[in-house]
Amino acid sequence: QVQLVESGGGLVQPGGSLRLSCAASGIGFTIYTMGWYRQAPGKQRELVAAITSEYNTNYADSVKGRFTISRDNTKNTVYLQMNSLKPEDTAVYYCNADWKSSASYRNNYWGQGTQVTVSS
Repeated sequence: QVQLVESGGGLVQPGGSLRLSCAASGIGFTIYTMGWYRQAPGKQRELVAAITSEYNTNYADSVKGRFTISRDNTKNTVYLQMNSLKPEDTAVYYCNADWKSSASYRNNYWGQGTQVTVSS
């Protein structure tokens, strides 16, 4: 079975850093797209950053220049380095894996979510 295991969340002060990781298991091939989403209280879930198996990346405007997404294709693991954290970055962060197994079948899996709190 497919499982995404996350780690690295926690409480940090504004300006601090955190590194999130997410390892996918139960998948015997390189996942096409892996990414991070977040959901703050009263807000919709939003894309933070995503990265393809060819290392193309996409970032939300609010995190550009501060966050860096990376991945290890041999491990199907994705990372999110978060620097210069702001209180508005506080949210539950979710790992996502997405790929197509056929022309009409899309696979989409989520991690359990990890809390990131930025507060003084």
